[in-house]
Amino acid sequence: MKKVLFILLCLLTANGYAQKFEPTFASLQQYQCPEWIQKAKFGIYCHWNAQSASKSPNNGWYAREMYIEGSPAYKDHLRNWGHPSEVGYKDIIEAWKGDKFDAKEWVSLFKSAGAKFVITMAVHHDNFDMWDSKYQPRWNSMNYGPKTDVCKAVREETLKAGLRWGVTTHLERTYSWVQTNKRADKEGAKAGIPYDGNQKEYQDLYIEYPNFADLGDDFSQLRSPLVSPPKWKKEWKRRLQDLIENYHPDFFYIDGALPYTDDGGKVGMELEAFYLNHNASRHNGVNEGFWGIKDISHHGVFYPGTASTLLERTYSDRIQEEPKLSDESIGAWFHTGHSDYYSSKKIISLMADVVAKNCIFLLNVPPKADGSFDEEAVNILQDIGQWMQVNGDAIYETKNWKTFGEGGIRYTTKGNTLNVIVCSELNNDLLLASLKDWKKDDILSIRLLGSQEKIDYSVSELGIIIEKPMRLEDSLAYVFQIECKNLDKQPFRTINLESVKKLNEEAAAKFGATGNSGAIPLP
Repeated sequence: MKKVLFILLCLLTANGYAQKFEPTFASLQQYQCPEWIQKAKFGIYCHWNAQSASKSPNNGWYAREMYIEGSPAYKDHLRNWGHPSEVGYKDIIEAWKGDKFDAKEWVSLFKSAGAKFVITMAVHHDNFDMWDSKYQPRWNSMNYGPKTDVCKAVREETLKAGLRWGVTTHLERTYSWVQTNKRADKEGAKAGIPYDGNQKEYQDLYIEYPNFADLGDDFSQLRSPLVSPPKWKKEWKRRLQDLIENYHPDFFYIDGALPYTDDGGKVGMELEAFYLNHNASRHNGVNEGFWGIKDISHHGVFYPGTASTLLERTYSDRIQEEPKLSDESIGAWFHTGHSDYYSSKKIISLMADVVAKNCIFLLNVPPKADGSFDEEAVNILQDIGQWMQVNGDAIYETKNWKTFGEGGIRYTTKGNTLNVIVCSELNNDLLLASLKDWKKDDILSIRLLGSQEKIDYSVSELGIIIEKPMRLEDSLAYVFQIECKNLDKQPFRTINLESVKKLNEEAAAKFGATGNSGAIPLP
């Protein structure tokens, strides 16, 4: 990759920023998804902060929704903590004990599951930093919860394990997202009594009282403020520059598009340039940093070609020319105490679908409030790890084929090997109709990973037929490897490609934007 210096090329108008702001970093369009993550394919991270300690299953956006009168989180808060005019989110932070957090144990568990990179959620929408934050010195993980520098601890253990490390950040919408804490009940005995977010001594957590006309309606507030003051833009930028400069992540994720809408993404592009330059300075002038943003309306500004695209609980319906990252979770984003996890088999099938389309799979595994993982989550990770030990050759360092699959089958390639990942049940002989018109002489061998049994097959007018093995061990997915001559020259047919529309709709209906069962539809 070329050595690239990402230079600020600000384009200003005489009257300030243009209404339709053009990209201010022409050189950002030279960004390329780093080779290391394209090879790695699979990473793990965790949603974990004081919202995990809320005692509520409605905790995905708890720091916002506990201040919305009548919401499920509000009702849970009344029952578990008290009225938000008296007991607020600050009190949950102060009560949170993350005393079972063990970065070495986390990383060991993730590496055993087959992850090639480990990510830390550095800050969520709640304005609480999970590092020794220079610009959020009070409300961070050094003082509450685990009472340690979580980013530092996980980074150190990740690098010791020979893996890449990075961060997700969700701070870009905080200025408007938290402002429900300035409300008061409209009904009942506490009507008109301001919630604790109005207390000036806690503005370093709850944010200053805003001009609500600038923020827009609830639709805008929970996504991105229509207008945010220069003071907040500066705060957002310097907080994350502190994170970049002192923790050196090779992966940086923004939970939205480039901030902010009202400046055309200028401050977001400034941070991106800072990150890419910093990363390149640590890798002999070559950027190895993954920079990911979301192409979602009303979440900031999206300029194609300047970043990798993040897909939150959604899946591509085609092979992508440029890799995208699919962000998924084993269940809700935060630990709820409810058994709502996907099966290990489903997670493997999702991973196979992502990789077959030239994309990257990031899996969220939420810890309990104390920093430990429940037994079911550990079992899922162990299942994935055992599968990857046998079948990882069909995932790591692979490329997509000419068609991503057919029905419950997904294809990946490595050299002249076609990996056939069978995510559906294998009850009968397997017909690969996509491989119609292949010649038997072009096939050197077919084997089933994890098995020593000879695999018989035939070439028919319908396609290649792989005979079901006589001895078939239970597996989350079966992988047949077809070694052939000149794979790139082999013909293919597009056959019955399974639509992802239903998959995306199911995820949106089950978890919604908050990560809890159907609370708010995905945008």
